[in-house]
Amino acid sequence: MAAVWQQVLAVDARYNAYRTPTFPQFRTQYIRRRSQLLRENAKAGHPPALRRQYLRLRGQLLGQRYGPLSEPGSARAYSNSIVRSSRTTLDRMEDFEDDPRALGARGHRRSVSRGSYQLQAQMNRAVYEDRPPGSVVPTSAAEASRAMAGDTSLSENYAFAGMYHVFDQHVDEAVPRVRFANDDRHRLACCSLDGSISLCQLVPAPPTVLRVLRGHTRGVSDFAWSLSNDILVSTSLDGTMRIWASEDGRCIREIPDPDGAGLLCCTFQPVNNNLTVVGNAKHNVHVMNISTGKKVKGGSSKLTGRVLALSFDAPGRLLWAGDDRGSVFSFLFDMATGKLTKAKRLVVHEGSPVTSISARSWVSREARDPSLLINACLNKLLLYRVVDNEGTLQLKRSFPIEQSSHPVRSIFCPLMSFRQGACVVTGSEDMCVHFFDVERAAKAAVNKLQGHSAPVLDVSFNCDESLLASSDASGMVIVWRREQK
Repeated sequence: MAAVWQQVLAVDARYNAYRTPTFPQFRTQYIRRRSQLLRENAKAGHPPALRRQYLRLRGQLLGQRYGPLSEPGSARAYSNSIVRSSRTTLDRMEDFEDDPRALGARGHRRSVSRGSYQLQAQMNRAVYEDRPPGSVVPTSAAEASRAMAGDTSLSENYAFAGMYHVFDQHVDEAVPRVRFANDDRHRLACCSLDGSISLCQLVPAPPTVLRVLRGHTRGVSDFAWSLSNDILVSTSLDGTMRIWASEDGRCIREIPDPDGAGLLCCTFQPVNNNLTVVGNAKHNVHVMNISTGKKVKGGSSKLTGRVLALSFDAPGRLLWAGDDRGSVFSFLFDMATGKLTKAKRLVVHEGSPVTSISARSWVSREARDPSLLINACLNKLLLYRVVDNEGTLQLKRSFPIEQSSHPVRSIFCPLMSFRQGACVVTGSEDMCVHFFDVERAAKAAVNKLQGHSAPVLDVSFNCDESLLASSDASGMVIVWRREQK
């Protein structure tokens, strides 16, 4: 059974379209704040019967306030029908399950699958074959994301008014990674090959650099926010991983690479942030326990080249790793022990470095295929379908960009908040930020932002997509402001 807090969030999302019809940004913030509060309450351990009673009362009160929904049925019926997709913008959140079967053999909490990747892909293709051209699949997920977005079109969502701010504290050294904090509109971090990490605050004006984290003796190759944003983990060419407190910038721990090699990438395990996966220049992937500073037993594996990119699926059961020889490996991740089991290998293109991997369990409201977005120095952005539970990949389509040598990265847009289509954003060596509609057969380009004077290496949206940050090879970080509709 899905967690009650997810059912409550789904109910709120269904009614959200009725709130302040002319102010979609308010609706977006409302539903996100509701999500945060419900997750906090879920951790309090209230009795299941009390939670279910709250769900019924919430549905009744919303019905009295806004009237009946367009689809008939009780609060229990419609909340159950959409709970499976209530995580449209919550892919990285931990599942809180009341069902004791959600506990593993050792009592650890794990995510309960909503069905195999293969089944999801088959169902999605069946729906596409039956629908009229250009129509929207009438799913409950569509209702929820439409409520969050205010029912705006794809072109409206990704029209930008210009630059909001430019950070240049790392000028003359590349900034390979820029990331907004999780579920945050105004906190931003970026790392530089000058060996430092900057924590920035965009509000109140003027935007400022709060602090600069120093300690690495060589360039910082990657970093990641923890789910609660209280710590950051960074990897460096100096062969160390550092754990930082975001509140005051303290270095909590320094962990050397087990192989003594330069570290090139990192990612948190999405369910258990005590575990971090790193990739190094000696072709190895390691699962590290950041509390003990030690490598997890059985949590290492060798690739065919230097490990440049890592990405988990939403439940944290599958890990993909890309190397500089053009291969992408999938691993089964044991939630109880942290052990990695090599599953599949895909050669994207022999000798072409895989510089970015982004996983998404939903491409869009209308396309439920679990998907992977890959940059691989082929002058193309590649979109793959995940076809089974072992992470087997099938090429879905590609988009033209300029990338032949730089470590360019790309992302899925976080909200998937549109009437039709879905959008991905990527950097490019042509010094532009490119937006593509993954569901548009022809003329997939949606927008292009110009303003950088060097290849754009990374992009990151804030939680409500009102701001986009991009970094480049000259050390400049530009924050772009989306047009207010």
